[in-house]
Amino acid sequence: MRPTYAEINLGAIRSNVREVRSEVGSLTRILVAVKANAYGHGLEQVAQAVLRAGANVLGVAFLEEGIELRRLGIGAPILILGSELPERADEIVRWGLTATVCTHELAVALSTAARGQHRRVQVHLKVDTGMGRIGLKTGEILSFLEAISELDHLVLEGVYTHFPVADAYNERYTLGQIRRFGEVVRKIRAHGICIPITHAANSAAIIRYPDAHMDMVRPGLMIYGLKPFRGAGLQIQLKPALTLKSHVCFLKTVRAKTAIGYGRTFIAKKQSRIATIPVGYGDGYRRSLSNRGQVLIRGKRARIVGNICMDQMMVDVTQIKGVRVGDEVILIGEQGTERISAEEIARLCSTINYEVVCALAQRVPRVYVDR
Repeated sequence: MRPTYAEINLGAIRSNVREVRSEVGSLTRILVAVKANAYGHGLEQVAQAVLRAGANVLGVAFLEEGIELRRLGIGAPILILGSELPERADEIVRWGLTATVCTHELAVALSTAARGQHRRVQVHLKVDTGMGRIGLKTGEILSFLEAISELDHLVLEGVYTHFPVADAYNERYTLGQIRRFGEVVRKIRAHGICIPITHAANSAAIIRYPDAHMDMVRPGLMIYGLKPFRGAGLQIQLKPALTLKSHVCFLKTVRAKTAIGYGRTFIAKKQSRIATIPVGYGDGYRRSLSNRGQVLIRGKRARIVGNICMDQMMVDVTQIKGVRVGDEVILIGEQGTERISAEEIARLCSTINYEVVCALAQRVPRVYVDR
């Protein structure tokens, strides 16, 4: 195995699911988002772990992710959160997946495919209350439901919406979305239409908006122990599941004025001890961390020097005593009393913690532990 790998703690993931259950109570269903290879943590292992911990539904981005889960033998309900094209309806039905519907064309295609397979297909209606991505406008819902009411192989299992700023401290926008979505649900039910499942809350809303818990919640980021907003750790106990590890593969002492790396962006000001680490942007470790980021070696922080390469990078270990080839290096995670979080890396890269973990390349092995 490569000396660079991501260690995934499945025990932490199960603990985070239990934390969500504690937040929402026993009657609210939990859909765990496992899209994008379970946020870089590994689809198969994470899906099995969250289901064992009490999750009820899995959420994927598109058809192929759902098929992969079915091929792994996972029989739990799977909701496709994206809007699929009508020509993919036959496969959605064949694999027993639940589709998000917000176009008449897809609804018709799904019903036709289900009729041809002598089955019924469950769907969730997406309402756009302010995300501006996919979903029907609130004023279109009743006419849309009337238009698809004769599609007798279609089963409306759920209605949902999504919050774009539940992580922000200005609550007005999200509270307005909750109100608008509630009005939509009441209008649908007033017309005698049964909706078994309503859902809206992502990770941030699970913590900050109890009124948004409804019949089901959709945690993603928090299941992996990552914070959906600053200060979230004060309100819920989440355990980061991913540690990105490598090892020192080469050491050298360089003189003052020695250039390090492509572009000669770092020039040693004094005699320095430089360690080479076999990880780079080809592994999904951002090049924008060049001359900015830090890693942990022997429980101390070492600064990245020079431009990060595709497969390697260099760090200054002059101030760390006893560094040797083979020493463990932590790029994300903790070592001793020090910790480098995905949130810290995200701030340095002007991005979000979601991207930090999702960007980890497939060529980085995932090693699973349970503690």
